[in-house]
Amino acid sequence: MKMKAIEMRLAGVPVKVVMEKLNIRNKTQIETWMRWYRAGEFHRLEQPVGKQYSYGKGPEYASELEKLKAEIR
Repeated sequence: MKMKAIEMRLAGVPVKVVMEKLNIRNKTQIETWMRWYRAGEFHRLEQPVGKQYSYGKGPEYASELEKLKAEIR
């Protein structure tokens, strides 16, 4: 859902429309996700919705290939 919201915003969809389509209650949540996206903090976007972000290196990957695939997403 986070990446879908980011893709919609990058395509120029207004925040209100993104909120309605994805059932997001607070516009600051979308702004936070956009800030993380622009800063390259993609590991934060992989955190499940509703879970507090755990500070660290992000998710652990079984291999370097999995890590690279995740970075491309």
